[in-house]
Amino acid sequence: MSKIVKNVEEAIRDVNDGATIMFGGFGLCGIPENSIAALVRKGVKGLTCISNNAGVDNFGLGLLLQKHQIKKMIASYVGENAEFERQMLSGEMEVELVPQGTLATRCMAAGYGMPAIFTPAGVGTEVAQGKEVRKFTFNGVEKEYLMEYAFDADFAIVKAWKGDTEGNLIYRATARNFNPVMAMAGKITIAEVEHLVQPGELDPDHIHTPGIYVHRIFQGEKFEKRIEQRTVRKK
Repeated sequence: MSKIVKNVEEAIRDVNDGATIMFGGFGLCGIPENSIAALVRKGVKGLTCISNNAGVDNFGLGLLLQKHQIKKMIASYVGENAEFERQMLSGEMEVELVPQGTLATRCMAAGYGMPAIFTPAGVGTEVAQGKEVRKFTFNGVEKEYLMEYAFDADFAIVKAWKGDTEGNLIYRATARNFNPVMAMAGKITIAEVEHLVQPGELDPDHIHTPGIYVHRIFQGEKFEKRIEQRTVRKK
């Protein structure tokens, strides 16, 4: 039952060129910092990355962008990264912008084994171009819904506060964002944790991701936990 790998290099050993990867996190909160840095060092190319965001210019997924390792980015918010903007506008990188709720639900659908969802978000906009639209009556109201496919990711790489050797995970505060739904959805799920403990040390009532979803787990060496935009109150 032990899911432990000795380090991040072993955890990403079979992430190869052209892989589709989900990355947990919201902005810079709860992102798998060690794994992203290891992918940069490994030099894998042609990645399709599914994430809430694209990091910032010198941190998070921005590090992969700097090395031109991302072929396609699927995200809901990309406003903090000038290099992302440059690559998108120049046509160097393919971009699929997805409403945030739709992004989360497509992850969840993949974890549940559902091939598609129907959502009202995006109907009548560029998001709906080339996609199937159906009318449904829900709560007594008939309206159009857009069909979106569940994600088909080779890997999901998530970051948790605590995890045990069997892969059970606990996230902390805002880091419990896209990590739980992405952990369910990857064909192979890799978890990096701040604290790695033995089975029985985690309160079962506090576990957010059961170990059945996790294939590899390791303890990260360091976490910078950067803040995108720091706002402080004047004294």
